[in-house]
Amino acid sequence: MVTVTAKIPSRLQGELQAALKDRRLSKSEFIRVAIEREIKRSRGRRRRRAIELVRHLAGALKDAPPDLATNPKYMEGYGA
Repeated sequence: MVTVTAKIPSRLQGELQAALKDRRLSKSEFIRVAIEREIKRSRGRRRRRAIELVRHLAGALKDAPPDLATNPKYMEGYGA
């Protein structure tokens, strides 16, 4: 095993001590379990591609001109 040192706020230290007493775990075991749980939880979340985040917007502009993305006249004043 590898030893890891971490700094935590004193408020969290008090909560940690109470949790250790309630669960009858060592500090090391408690932290190991918490880290494993967080890693498993984050594996469940997958990164979504940009298109997946905005797909619901496709076709939102019903009356948009067909050359909206390519015609420079629509960019006049943009960002001003």
